[in-house]
Amino acid sequence: MSCCKCTVDSPMISIEEAERLMQFIPSWTLNNREFPHMLTREFMFKNFSDAVKFSAKIAELADEQDHHPKLIIEWGKVSIFWWTHSIKGLHLNDFIMAAKADALALSMK
Repeated sequence: MSCCKCTVDSPMISIEEAERLMQFIPSWTLNNREFPHMLTREFMFKNFSDAVKFSAKIAELADEQDHHPKLIIEWGKVSIFWWTHSIKGLHLNDFIMAAKADALALSMK
């Protein structure tokens, strides 16, 4: 799947729908730290260089899909936070991008 164009009028996913979609991205966490809800996951790597390479691939993917996460790069770890900024909550795009990030991580191992 690919992301669709999202505007301030796009519908936010309900918590019930989000919980249902979580079955497709079981390594992710549904939390409410900064907005009503966002998806988070930490990806572990052997070193800082691998973490940076993965982050660069996520950046490329985000530009392709026009849907951008919050990324935190540390030694051997990348934390990704997906939510839809324009609606200040979750949209189907966030789940699509989480699944794409999982696939990308697998392809780099």
